[in-house]
Amino acid sequence: MKEKLARGVMWLSGAKIVVNLLGLVSTLVLARLLTPEDFGLVAIATTLITMLASMTEMSLSSALVHHEHPTDEHFNSAWTMNLLRALLLAALLAGAAPWLAVVYKDPRLTPVLLLLALSVFIGGLNNPKQVVLTRRLEFWQEFAVLVSQKMAGLIVGVGMALIFRSYWALVAGTLATQVAGLIVSYCVVPFRPRPTLSRVRELWSFSAWVTLSYILNTLNWKLDHFMIGTFIGPKALGTYTVGDNLAAMATRETIGPLEATLFPGLRQVTGDPERLRRAYTRAQGLITMIALPVGFSVGALAEPLVLLVLGPQWTGATLVVQFLACIFAIQTVNTAAHPLSMALGKTRLMFQRDMLGFAIRVPLILGGMWLGGVAGIVHARVISGTLAVLINAEVVRRLIQLPIRRQLLNSWRSVVSVAVMWLCLRGAQQEWPVAGPVLQRIAMLAVLVLFGLCIYMAVHALLWRVSGRPPGAEQDFKELAGKAAGKVSRKLLRRDVLPDQPAA
Repeated sequence: MKEKLARGVMWLSGAKIVVNLLGLVSTLVLARLLTPEDFGLVAIATTLITMLASMTEMSLSSALVHHEHPTDEHFNSAWTMNLLRALLLAALLAGAAPWLAVVYKDPRLTPVLLLLALSVFIGGLNNPKQVVLTRRLEFWQEFAVLVSQKMAGLIVGVGMALIFRSYWALVAGTLATQVAGLIVSYCVVPFRPRPTLSRVRELWSFSAWVTLSYILNTLNWKLDHFMIGTFIGPKALGTYTVGDNLAAMATRETIGPLEATLFPGLRQVTGDPERLRRAYTRAQGLITMIALPVGFSVGALAEPLVLLVLGPQWTGATLVVQFLACIFAIQTVNTAAHPLSMALGKTRLMFQRDMLGFAIRVPLILGGMWLGGVAGIVHARVISGTLAVLINAEVVRRLIQLPIRRQLLNSWRSVVSVAVMWLCLRGAQQEWPVAGPVLQRIAMLAVLVLFGLCIYMAVHALLWRVSGRPPGAEQDFKELAGKAAGKVSRKLLRRDVLPDQPAA
């Protein structure tokens, strides 16, 4: 299983690298061609759509992964349910578009919502049989889907932005992303769907609590966007949304490949409690060791990063990136609680966790906005994110009887190392100019990132040696890196030793 997981991580890591590079190009271009108000207008629409879509999310893919022996009837039922849901959502959005435009006092919302409703319908037609490969811990199809979607969105979005210089570029990019994902999903796993609802009850028995969790999570994570768009305005929402995405991107995309393999991977060892605890502890330690330096580097270098990537008109996003990048990284200390509960089928416990998180986060967000506007919301998210770590730790304790103290100490070397790295980066940054030629600023960021990484790795290695080189994240990272390097060297060696082919 470790070999399959390693290959899965490599495929998903490759996808994330390509997607991040394409996303960086898209952000660099669109942030300079469009305005914060353009992003804010589309963000209002996408926030409303995301909230409505998540409230009706049925988590059928997770149910198919969890099912012992899914048949074509299960896949056809999942496809039919997704189609009916997409039709309902598209109709609701189309009908509500004129009313929402009046509520937000912006007639541009009507056509934007109509076209984004079409994208929701297209997304509902995706091939559910892709999970066959996920169940086998094969993730090359994720690479194909993610990269094709991002490439299509980039080409169409940037092309439209260059021609029209308006928010329609963002809408067109979203539509292109959905169309590309739909086409590729049927190319990677051939499937001819047939309408049926024969297995609905069987699938719904697993996904019901997951659906309720999605509803709460969406309200939880989109409430701040909704409040800013409603009470402060599109420009503030555009700045906040872009800053939020930039803050989350590095951590999310870095650990995404590892997290994506955990649900099917942990599912295979649920019959052995001790092995499950060991697998969870090792996986969580590896995730934290990788995520912490990434998130805190972005937070420490937020000011030069925002100016370089987004431009001077986006300086308001600096505070958002500074704080949220760090709290996203901190939350990875036990982010694997969700795939663990899914693997064990304890979806009701996740719903209870999300209920508690919702009850804590909503008052903090509302109070933060009332006291300090966008800055108050950012600080409220820092507090709620820190409390979420403790809540997740309690969830893991209930699931696999792993003490909270042991969970938190599992990554102590990573926490100490990243604290030293952050202090060094903040100190070194004072010696570098924020403004200047683009190439100079790129070189500055590259040097600072490399400097911080070296500090982190040196401190981590020292602490590991002092601790007696215990088995854990460091050893797992060495094994993964060694396997990846070995595969590359073998391919290069085979290429070198192959005799030249005679000319035809």
